[in-house]
Amino acid sequence: MARPLNHYLVGTASWFMAYGIQSVMFAWLVTMVLRESPEKVGLAQMSLLLPGTLLILVGGSYADRFGGRRVVMIAQSFAVLATGYLLLVVGTGRLSFPFVVGYAVLMGLAQAFVTPARDGLLNEVSSGRLQRTVMLTSIVQFGMQMFGFLIASQSDSAGPEVILGVQMAALVIGVIGFSRIPTAAPDREGMSKRLLHSVIEGGRTVFSSASMRMVMIQNVAMALFFMGSYIVTMPLLVREVYAGSAQDLAFMNGANSLGLVLTILLLLRLGDIRRQGRALLLSQGIGAAVLCGAAVAPSFALWVLALFVWGTCGGIAMTMSRTIMQEQAPPSQRGRVMSFYSFSFMGAGPIGAVLNGYLVDLFDPQTTLMTAAGSMLLVIVLVGFSSGLWRLEGHAHQVLKEARHAV
Repeated sequence: MARPLNHYLVGTASWFMAYGIQSVMFAWLVTMVLRESPEKVGLAQMSLLLPGTLLILVGGSYADRFGGRRVVMIAQSFAVLATGYLLLVVGTGRLSFPFVVGYAVLMGLAQAFVTPARDGLLNEVSSGRLQRTVMLTSIVQFGMQMFGFLIASQSDSAGPEVILGVQMAALVIGVIGFSRIPTAAPDREGMSKRLLHSVIEGGRTVFSSASMRMVMIQNVAMALFFMGSYIVTMPLLVREVYAGSAQDLAFMNGANSLGLVLTILLLLRLGDIRRQGRALLLSQGIGAAVLCGAAVAPSFALWVLALFVWGTCGGIAMTMSRTIMQEQAPPSQRGRVMSFYSFSFMGAGPIGAVLNGYLVDLFDPQTTLMTAAGSMLLVIVLVGFSSGLWRLEGHAHQVLKEARHAV
């Protein structure tokens, strides 16, 4: 494995280990410690996502103009400071809803710049094996998330101060890892463009591609119905239906990530998938059906098992959608293209969080989860029948086919 890829994976691993810790800790602090209402849980999660909605396109533009390495280092260093802020709040006994929201906003700002910069670097370290590198990165991502969940599951016994200290240390290691990636030549032409023009140029590239447009649409639906369920409805369901704890939240997150990792490991063994669009649509549709079943699981064990199966579908869907976008992005616009990809997910995320929070308050967690899963299934069916995504092939297979026809 090339050394730049090693450093990239270290930086990625550190971010997602910290993200895994945060996923459990943040939900635990809001739902279990502060005992906030469903509306406030939704608002808290919205605060974590909203900065990304507003600034991720700017983050992608800056990554293209000034280099992904520089941007990701600065943004992840900011995340270290944000975690230190929450550690100070918890350590001094001043934990309250406004302080938690303040931390969410700071981390959301960091993520708005970390995500497109890191995604833009992926193609530079892939050495021509893009789909395989996406899979390998996804294994590291979800494997380290699981490790983060495991660490955060000890919050009740170890105390939040210790767990937040580990989160800070992980982020620092990531900054060091990214700093060792060789610096690519800056985009001189891009640096001379105005920020708005740079963002618009990236948008034109994305929306001029039929396949990228469809990936964006299914991403929006996934944020509204899957992500909103995952960060709002599911923690509330664990609290109200299964009377759960921080450890139960960690089990929930861990089961989902384990399914993701095992699926991607299988994909690595099988090799590149030819029909990427078909794999994306099938995995999302099956995942929606599984989530409908999870909503009525009669026990916590069956609930966790359903989330594991849901995760196996997500492993395929996330790998295929990222590969499609990475393959079709022009080299000089990878940061911007991937920022639009993230924007389609993160931009709809705050709406999904608030929507799910209000639906849980209006009905109950189980009914809300079934509604979200059914809505996602409907979107996938419509996208499948109204686009060419079902017939889309990977770039490598298209090149091979063209070469055979030429011969």
